[in-house]
Amino acid sequence: MKLCHTAFAVSAFAVTAGAYAQQAPKPEDQIRYRQSIMNVMGRQFGMLNAMSKGDVPYNKDAAVKAAGLAETLSTLPLPLFGPGLDKGAPTKASTKIWSEPDKFKAALEKMQGEVKKLSGAADDAAALKTVVGDVGKACKGCHDDYREKEFRN
Repeated sequence: MKLCHTAFAVSAFAVTAGAYAQQAPKPEDQIRYRQSIMNVMGRQFGMLNAMSKGDVPYNKDAAVKAAGLAETLSTLPLPLFGPGLDKGAPTKASTKIWSEPDKFKAALEKMQGEVKKLSGAADDAAALKTVVGDVGKACKGCHDDYREKEFRN
């Protein structure tokens, strides 16, 4: 039953995200929304990473749920890095995102491709460990190039 509720919540979140991005609210609201998505996705990945390292016990149900949620969330941020969303609220998003949009999109798509592999690996602790490493590299690559260390306005 919990899985059904989670699936419904993720589906509703995904539908809402698309509608939210299309309504073009104020830039500061979109920046905060983008940050929330990235935060929740990072928390899901953090749990999977901790399981893969053995820092927390592997839990198949929790891993499958976290992988599915991370995959869904990974598809949401691109429109929230659109024109005019480089400022308006404190953000760590580098201005390079807007000066190198094609490179940024490629990095984001690489991350999405790696995150998709989590769902297939989440039901096996050994497979999860391998995939988590690849996802971590994709995330780090994007963060190294497109995320500032400090907030900027």
